[in-house]
Amino acid sequence: MRRIGLVVPSSNVTVETEIPALLARHPERFSFHSSRMRMHQVSPEELKAMNAQRERCVDELADARVDALLYACLVAVMAQGPGEHRRVEQEVRSQLPDSVVLSSAGALVEGLRALGARRVALVTPYLRPLAEQVVAYLEAEGFTVVDWAALEVGDNAEVGCIPGERVMAAARGLDLTGADALVISACVQMPSLDLVAPAEEEFGLPVLSAATAGAYTLLRGLGLDPVLPGAGRLLAGVERQPAHAPSPPTIGA
Repeated sequence: MRRIGLVVPSSNVTVETEIPALLARHPERFSFHSSRMRMHQVSPEELKAMNAQRERCVDELADARVDALLYACLVAVMAQGPGEHRRVEQEVRSQLPDSVVLSSAGALVEGLRALGARRVALVTPYLRPLAEQVVAYLEAEGFTVVDWAALEVGDNAEVGCIPGERVMAAARGLDLTGADALVISACVQMPSLDLVAPAEEEFGLPVLSAATAGAYTLLRGLGLDPVLPGAGRLLAGVERQPAHAPSPPTIGA
């Protein structure tokens, strides 16, 4: 039994549903253990205050002796500037040296690279200024964001209730010309797991989400086969890394 630790915003309910649902499809067995950081509004001020609670949360999960920890708030990391996921993961490792340490922000970057994607499109639930920071973060990692949508939902509890049809409608409104991949949900709180496979069929592109990328990096980090049925091409078992895939920058290394 592998123990997975999740550090999540207090108002987040989706990541604790989607990550276990994904990993339940794997032959390995997992248990899940969460610690929460207070956050209600997805705003720069609340995200910064939430990040300040990280040390306590990591200590709590260290007591549970988790095998891997996922810092599961993508925008809280990306809003702090380019390369932040590497700095955060390094700091958490100093508290948790015997565990695999990952972040949703880093997982999305790794998932896109594993697909060999260079030109990507995004659907985000965020207010536009935060969505722009997510776009800038990915571009600093070497990707070109060809188009993106911001659903402008500031209340994090409401983000967890966004209907799938609204997410798909936003994706249909994107210009996917030249895109290598579509991120159907650049947020661990916006529900999207049931959309990944239908979106791949509809748009003819690899489709991933913060949740599927998180599952992929957890499996890879634990040395397990990153193959899960019905979770999109990222988890289909065929890794591809074409020469044009962007390489990790040295920022924050």
